[in-house]
Amino acid sequence: MSQPSVSAAPGETIAVNLQVNGTSHSLEVDPRRSLADVIREDVGLTGTHLGCEHGVCGACTVLADGEPSRACLMLAVQADGVEITTIEGLATDAGMHPVQQAMHDAMSFQCAFCSPGFLMSTVALLRDNPEPTEAEIREELSGNLCRCTGYQSIVDGVETAVQLMGGKSS
Repeated sequence: MSQPSVSAAPGETIAVNLQVNGTSHSLEVDPRRSLADVIREDVGLTGTHLGCEHGVCGACTVLADGEPSRACLMLAVQADGVEITTIEGLATDAGMHPVQQAMHDAMSFQCAFCSPGFLMSTVALLRDNPEPTEAEIREELSGNLCRCTGYQSIVDGVETAVQLMGGKSS
């Protein structure tokens, strides 16, 4: 993603066109607002969670042009024209995404505050590597923090997703 040059006077807004879950949103935003804040407050999709707001916990992870990205660290103006997929964009009318179903079946989460970040990271992982080893799963998810579940049930959920999506089990 290219980094646009942004210059605005204090109080001035900038027009952005956000593509979120296949829907276009033309907005006027303060150039200092994070993508996470705009997704939650202006687009009205609250599944992208804000935890640490420093890019450490991963709860705000979205896919930006298919790549896992911390929405709390990305400015909304940087996402102008970028295809953003949030947790709300995974399920279809036919039901949950296989990763969502697998995490549910494996009872991967307790409070689930961290789940959007883990799910979005897992979707990207399995797209790029449909048969990851347990070590590869743990490495990929190491940027996401969970404060209540412990990680084994989350890894189990990813391994269940591998099976649901036609890969082999680790």
